[in-house]
Amino acid sequence: MEQSTQRVTAIAPVVPGEQVSRALLSVSDKTGIVEFATGLAELGIEIVSTGGTARELTAAGVSVRSISELTGFPEIMDGRVKTLHPKLHAGLLALRDRPEHMQAAEEHEVELVDLVCVNLYPFERTASRRGVEDGEVIENIDIGGPTMIRAAAKNFAFVAPVVSPESYDAVLDELRESDRRLSPATRESLAAEAFAYTARYDTAIARWFQEKREDFPPLLVRAFEKVLELPYGENPHQRAAYYEQVGARSHVLSMVSQLGGKPLSFNNLLDLDAGRLLLGEFQIPACVIIKHNNPCGVAVGTSALEAYQRAFACDPMSAFGGVVCMNRSVEAELAGALVGQFVEVLFARGYDEDALEVLASKPNLRILDDRERRTVNAIEPHLRQVVGGMLVQDRDYDLEDRGEMQVVSERRPSEAEWNELTFAWKVCKHVRSNAIVLTRELATIGVGAGQMSRVDSVRIALEKARSAVRGAVMASDAYFPFPDGPQLAIDAGVSAIIQPGGSMRDPDVVEAVDAAGAVMVFTSRRHFRH
Repeated sequence: MEQSTQRVTAIAPVVPGEQVSRALLSVSDKTGIVEFATGLAELGIEIVSTGGTARELTAAGVSVRSISELTGFPEIMDGRVKTLHPKLHAGLLALRDRPEHMQAAEEHEVELVDLVCVNLYPFERTASRRGVEDGEVIENIDIGGPTMIRAAAKNFAFVAPVVSPESYDAVLDELRESDRRLSPATRESLAAEAFAYTARYDTAIARWFQEKREDFPPLLVRAFEKVLELPYGENPHQRAAYYEQVGARSHVLSMVSQLGGKPLSFNNLLDLDAGRLLLGEFQIPACVIIKHNNPCGVAVGTSALEAYQRAFACDPMSAFGGVVCMNRSVEAELAGALVGQFVEVLFARGYDEDALEVLASKPNLRILDDRERRTVNAIEPHLRQVVGGMLVQDRDYDLEDRGEMQVVSERRPSEAEWNELTFAWKVCKHVRSNAIVLTRELATIGVGAGQMSRVDSVRIALEKARSAVRGAVMASDAYFPFPDGPQLAIDAGVSAIIQPGGSMRDPDVVEAVDAAGAVMVFTSRRHFRH
């Protein structure tokens, strides 16, 4: 208890009048460092530096004092040891308003450091390179840098930690305007940024080691970096922002440019994520229309225009205000068809100039240009936050091929029916459970999503399909517990059904299918999506 009290009383208040007289600069990313050092030197601030940073500053004509001169100890072991010295860290951690600290500094000839500008070895970039050796990755684990940053950030009342080149201009401006002083608010902001920076760095290192050993480690560490402030969350009264996961190969907005329209919303991004994942199932021209995180129209075609027209025809009412995702570029004719409907977000792989002119007639339409060609990392786990915790699972990327499936009906599917069943199965995996998908000629004609009863999902899908069911196929993301769902579909004209199987009443279901001369295929794997 006494120790805890001592720690609390040792925290010094921020002293607004503290001047910056000495700065230590040691950076891996040298963007803007010469200009920053020059500005500091012009204010009469002494520059202490290390290794490559010192050489670069000296070559640019900036007067630099070496770290070895400050510590009285040389850089050794290929630079592994150069800043890990008590004279430096005493100069960083000394509380300037504590007489005993200042007395110790004087007795041991410690020189105080007032500003630390440090960024770290490029561990993330190195570790992400293809074919990189473990030894090279390990050499890019910075030790002295994080130690200096954390020491300065802890003592931010007297030492300003600067870790981002984007901060250089603002820090210099304030030093110039305030006689080499930084305000308490600036110091605390720099400290917060510094601790977040080292936390991200340590997270990347921990994750690299974890992923070499096991898929579900005892401690799951991830870092996320803000990309966008969003207008609001799922509802207008909820605040929201979008963060990308640090180290991910790609994310929902990577290599995506917004060419027009209102700012993206929280719900837009949820729907865009669902659309991109489903769109990734197809190589030929395809269109996916998403509404409330479910596909309400999916089709392939000989062109992007045909794919869109067939996808939209599935459920025009639900497509109103939807997110339209294309895996091809948009030409003028397609743009004309799109502006004839209310579209919230249009996502495509490029736009012709004349197409953009047509789309400009809808000033609120969010136009997204997709330049991402990297594939999603299949081994990246799916994270789902719950109150006070996180559920972690493998992503449901794989889809069974025909060789893994079992025809359980007396009639075998034709080649055309196989293609149709495969298409329906791809779409069904991306629909909220309980999921039923009806398709015909490689386009959805009815989707039943998110119902508590599977037979209700069948009814909704049939209702959406109207009179277009004859000869269609049906996909179900999980088995039918009773024959009632398949019987409804068969009576309406469905000729083939694909489902995982596995119910105790599978024989009854197959019997109903055989009685109608229809086809049933078991995949032996379900695809729930909650």
